Amino acid sequence: MIIKKAELETVCGVTSTFPQNDHPEFAFAGKSNVGKSSLINGLLNRKALARTSSQPGKTQTINFYHINDELYFVDLPGYGYAKVTQEVKAKWGKMIERYLKSSDVLKCVFLLVDIRHEPSENDKTMYEWILYNGFHPVVIATKLDKIKRSQVAKQVKLVRQGLGMEKDGILIPFSAETKQGKDEIWTLIESLMGNAPQQLEEAEVQE
Repeated sequence: MIIKKAELETVCGVTSTFPQNDHPEFAFAGKSNVGKSSLINGLLNRKALARTSSQPGKTQTINFYHINDELYFVDLPGYGYAKVTQEVKAKWGKMIERYLKSSDVLKCVFLLVDIRHEPSENDKTMYEWILYNGFHPVVIATKLDKIKRSQVAKQVKLVRQGLGMEKDGILIPFSAETKQGKDEIWTLIESLMGNAPQQLEEAEVQE
């Protein structure tokens, strides 16, 4: 997709009323520092539309980015940051759940995990939670450039098994540095919007 326009349109806090958007929404979830902002910026060919922070867990809102007046990227708060109180974590969780249950145009939830490590308990919980809320999460394994090519297949298997992914679940390795995986993600998004002939199958791991 050629990005002609991308803007932060709506920011929602814990007590906010979510917008009733007409265009398809694609949500992004992941623990703090997994590279969510870098992924969104990379997909949109922007350097700082989604703000990265040196303070993990700082984003406490759900941010709606309107793209080409055709679709929305929805950036969900990062989870798993130890210095955030349990009370705050609970509020974030309720806010995310409220969004997942209230959006009539949410097409897909992307779950970001670090390809270098076995999924954490928080990652597993989020994966199961997304399933529980009626969605089949698409896993994006970030930081692909941080491992050797010879390690990719092994780490992809580790992530899939660690999350207990569905047999036909989609996993796409991604690098914010090299943009590997970007085309596969957009192919999937466009297919879910009805702009492509068929949905992307499991992304092939390049050896």
